Amino acid sequence: MPRHDSATPLLRTTLRAAYRRLGLEGGSVLLAVSGGADSVALLVGTADVASELRLRVEVATLDHGLRREAADEARSVTVLAAAKGLPCHVQSLGLRAGPGVEARAREARYAALEALRRERGLDAVATAHTASDQAETLLMRLSRGTALRGAVGIQEARAGLVRPLLERTRADIEAFLAEQGVAYVTDPMNADPVHFRTRVRKDVLPALSRAAGFAVAPRLAAFARVAAEDEALLSSLADAAFDRLRLEDGALDAVGVRALEPALRRRVLARLVAEVDAAVDEATLARVQRAVADGATATLGRGYLLRATSGRVRCVRQTPAPAPAPGALRLERAGARGALEGTGWEFSVEPSRPPAGVYGLGLGEGTRWPLTVRTRRPGDRVRMNGGQRKLQDVLVDLRVPAEVRATRPVVTDAEGQVLWLPGLWPPTASHGAFRAFLWAAPPGSSIQRTAAL
Repeated sequence: MPRHDSATPLLRTTLRAAYRRLGLEGGSVLLAVSGGADSVALLVGTADVASELRLRVEVATLDHGLRREAADEARSVTVLAAAKGLPCHVQSLGLRAGPGVEARAREARYAALEALRRERGLDAVATAHTASDQAETLLMRLSRGTALRGAVGIQEARAGLVRPLLERTRADIEAFLAEQGVAYVTDPMNADPVHFRTRVRKDVLPALSRAAGFAVAPRLAAFARVAAEDEALLSSLADAAFDRLRLEDGALDAVGVRALEPALRRRVLARLVAEVDAAVDEATLARVQRAVADGATATLGRGYLLRATSGRVRCVRQTPAPAPAPGALRLERAGARGALEGTGWEFSVEPSRPPAGVYGLGLGEGTRWPLTVRTRRPGDRVRMNGGQRKLQDVLVDLRVPAEVRATRPVVTDAEGQVLWLPGLWPPTASHGAFRAFLWAAPPGSSIQRTAAL
């Protein structure tokens, strides 16, 4: 525990530096004060440095409706705020005891504070989380199994919220209040061993400190700060890798994913899995990484699979609902146009080459009209150099994912000969003397007929 003669300057220095680091000098803040030691120290300490920082300060205290003493505690906060010359807002949340009360109280508390912050036109809500809270959170998450992201623990700042006391321990706080002669209340829920955090606070942290021979809470909190810096860098690199490897159909390039360093690969795959709201836990990520390494499939939650086949890594429905077979589009002559139902593709026969973003097939005098645009059928074959091949084999060679092969358009002539697989085969760059061009606009784009010839 710090010496009492150093407690006040230590806490004031901490708050002064934190508010400046968080960009609040000359700004405004709403202090969340419950009446407990941590939040009372936040109120008193912030009031002490507010003038120097040109900081506009207001106070909020909330009665969750779960304890009879809460109303009296709110009044004591109001009295203390008035003594410091700070406006104080009291709100009742009216919660009921029952399952999940801690989570419900936390959600209601932050929602009320944010609404009041906006109403009062203040820059941020400040809560009184300390290094001791940070150490408890870290140990709780490590005991449950967590990656680096979980080890970050309590963040010092996020949009509209700051925690300027994260560098100080609960012992620092209590020493400051003892020196200031300021009273505070103790929430009996904080001593209830039914809560995991209470057991960590009362049993685990003291035992760990005794084993180490020194107070470990500041060291654990310092680790969480470093972990936050490392996690921010890795997350930024993973986001860039995800964007770089993202293909037009939303899948990831499998070769590129396999080439990533393990720390980035894990984060990239976790982001892909999270897009379908499947659980991103250790077991799931282990299955996913094995599937990517082997070019195989892994089961996810919520009825999804991760497939790492055909050169793509993507999440697909495990048992997709059968889609109606798309109809056929008949194109009789130049100027004909239409959409292939059920696929999102649009087609038209035009006198000029297509603009950027639209595929095109040159049509010469020997074209056998009418043309038909449809999806693949059993027995379809493609005429290629050296003979004919099954369309199914061509789609596999072109790495078209199995789940979308049934929606890829196939263009045939009047004799049923496959002429074109738009966007796949043959190459879109056509040369020679053509009388017209068949334009094919994929889903998400549109045919613009004002393009230059």
